[in-house]
Amino acid sequence: QVQLVESGGGLVQAGGSLRLSCAASGPTFNTYAMGWFRQAPGKQRELVASITTDGRTNYADSGKGRFTISRDNAKNTVYLQMNSLKPEDTAVYYCNADHPVLRGVRYWGQGTQVTVST
Repeated sequence: QVQLVESGGGLVQAGGSLRLSCAASGPTFNTYAMGWFRQAPGKQRELVASITTDGRTNYADSGKGRFTISRDNAKNTVYLQMNSLKPEDTAVYYCNADHPVLRGVRYWGQGTQVTVST
C-alpha cells in the first residue's frame, strides 16, 4: 500500500501560480500511475491531470495549457504546476495512485486546499 501526502496549496490571486507536490511512501512508486483530482464545494471530484509510469500525461480541458503534471521517481514525488489560476480553480486538490496490478485499486492523499481570489 502506498501513502500519499500533498502539499503546496494556499491562497493566490487570479493569474498567479502554485506548485502542488505529492510525496509517496514505498519503494515501488515508479510502478504507479499517478494523478491529481479536485473537488469544489457542492461538486463531484473531477480529474485534473494524470501521468503514467512512463511519463505520458493527460489533462482535463479545464487545465490544458495552464497545468503541467510531472513526476520524479527518484524523489517518489508527483507535481502539479498550475499557472494562470482562475477563481474557478478553487477546490481541494487530491493526489491519487493507481495500483499497478490490482485494477480499480486507487489510493488517495488527504488533499490540499487551493483558493484563488479575484
